[in-house]
Amino acid sequence: MPGSTAEQFAPYLKAEARRVWELCQAGTLREIYFRQDWPGAVLSQECADAEEARQALDSLPPVQAGLIAFEIIPCVPIRGWLACSPMSHRKEELCLCLAK
Repeated sequence: MPGSTAEQFAPYLKAEARRVWELCQAGTLREIYFRQDWPGAVLSQECADAEEARQALDSLPPVQAGLIAFEIIPCVPIRGWLACSPMSHRKEELCLCLAK
């Protein structure tokens, strides 16, 4: 959130890292990047829908503390690639989550 400081995040960093690892191991969180153009992050999640993505994000300690919020952008695969993919049976959607 605008105005949040590193000092405010510090007490949550270990718990956040642990929860991020759990989400990665569960296959919910696929990738995470820090932005170069803005102080925030971009997360790539694989979930059944945007609500599942929201629930996963809401489990992060800094979100629970009100220090960070995310914009969820639901995405789907490019349809032409589905015919070539051994994973074409999957129904999950990809959600890009931008820290605000």
